[in-house]
Amino acid sequence: MDVTADSHQAVCRARRAGLTCYDHSLPRSEGTSGRLSPMRLSPLTVLVLALAVSGCASTAAPGAAQSATTTPRAPQSPPPASAWNWPVYHHHPARSRFAAAPPPAGPLSIAWTRPLDGAVYGQPLVIGGLVIAATEGDSVYGLDRTTGAVRWRAHLGTPVPRSSLPCGDIDPLGITGTPVYSPATGLVYAVAETAGYRHMLTVVSITSGRVRFMRDIPTPDGQPRFDQQRAALALAGGRVYVAFGGLDGDCGQYRGSVVGAPASGSGPLVSYLVPTARGGGIWATGGPVVGPGGTIYVSIGNGAATQAPFDGSDSVTALSADLHRAGIFAPAVWAADNAADLDLGSMSPAVLPSGLILAAGKRGTGYLLDGSRLGGVAGQAAAAQVCQAYGGPSVRGTVAYIPCGDGGTAAVDTAGRRIHVLWRGPPTAAGSPVLGGGAVWVTDWGAGTLYQLDMATGHVRHQIALGSPLPHFASPSLSGRLVLIGTMSGVVAVSGA
Repeated sequence: MDVTADSHQAVCRARRAGLTCYDHSLPRSEGTSGRLSPMRLSPLTVLVLALAVSGCASTAAPGAAQSATTTPRAPQSPPPASAWNWPVYHHHPARSRFAAAPPPAGPLSIAWTRPLDGAVYGQPLVIGGLVIAATEGDSVYGLDRTTGAVRWRAHLGTPVPRSSLPCGDIDPLGITGTPVYSPATGLVYAVAETAGYRHMLTVVSITSGRVRFMRDIPTPDGQPRFDQQRAALALAGGRVYVAFGGLDGDCGQYRGSVVGAPASGSGPLVSYLVPTARGGGIWATGGPVVGPGGTIYVSIGNGAATQAPFDGSDSVTALSADLHRAGIFAPAVWAADNAADLDLGSMSPAVLPSGLILAAGKRGTGYLLDGSRLGGVAGQAAAAQVCQAYGGPSVRGTVAYIPCGDGGTAAVDTAGRRIHVLWRGPPTAAGSPVLGGGAVWVTDWGAGTLYQLDMATGHVRHQIALGSPLPHFASPSLSGRLVLIGTMSGVVAVSGA
């Protein structure tokens, strides 16, 4: 089934709110007009009618409208919750948890490959028997988890060609950030960049592929042509959080920002705009990280200031649910980082169960922070060399698994509030790692290879060529015995997790 937003007849258009509703799957209620004349019924008729009503009492709610000519279709329920689900980037709102359900990892083989209408930069989601994949062709697909067959496709608009952008490295530019699934509603949220440089928050039913609504998310800096939505979406407290950074090449007068939109589709937006004159992108693929108590942590890239006063860039920033700044950390060398493009914005914060946060970026220094009090400039609990970090980390216990662009995954122990690198993975495996089945899973996105590493040593247990190049910072999703990876042409599923 191909569900195209442009072909739907709009049920409602709330233009001032930027909201368009498309859903036709819900039955319309029907009222009645006129009055019934009184009737006299025989005792036998009354008894028959009473028995009939008693037998049908469970089929309609009290007061529900009835129609003699139509029978409303029973709404489909979302698939039941499963331990094998992968509903959000890196499995959990904290981004850094491990998947405990998969069985022990073993030898690898290709289970299926599904070409789609564009590259899949975000992680595939898994809900029940469905794999959700979003493409740079501005489509969201529902794929059969077992076979990869297309169950439905929702096409959301026309992506932006590279030729119309002042810089960048994705062509065309459609859906880049990983979507997020709400188990409470059975809906998937994705942001599509469409013609005219509009960033459309789109909500799709996973049972039918129908678009429930689309809402334009204006970028707070007022520069949508220069703003890219690469970071994974987050869902917390009834809001969907959308982060923006710049295009590859850092062209234009963009400024990093986060926008919170009501998951219901209606109501005011909230936002945070990095207080720098230019830059400060929030682009790391892991996106906003939801920590204890609903605090939202973001890593912010280099900004305009190269001398005091500090401008909020090159930082880990804590935000409240309504996106007021609640805390900040920046390295003592923030001004030099800004001048040399060596900032913390390239990796999402690693939130540890202890409440500590491990941050690392392009300079290669790891900073251990107290999540409840980030400490301001030079306020770290510890610092040590780790690696040049790009992407999203994973965490188990006191160990953070860091995606490194200069030598492979780094397993970093933070016990005793110290930073100690335990091991490094294969030098070219620079993707964002995930954990499950007693293994670390990481990609070499340049070669199109998936590695299964020993969690204790980093040694390669198994590896497999995926038959396709991968997007930068590619990160797999785990579901039972399957590993699912977005490629430059679709999705590939590997058996053996």
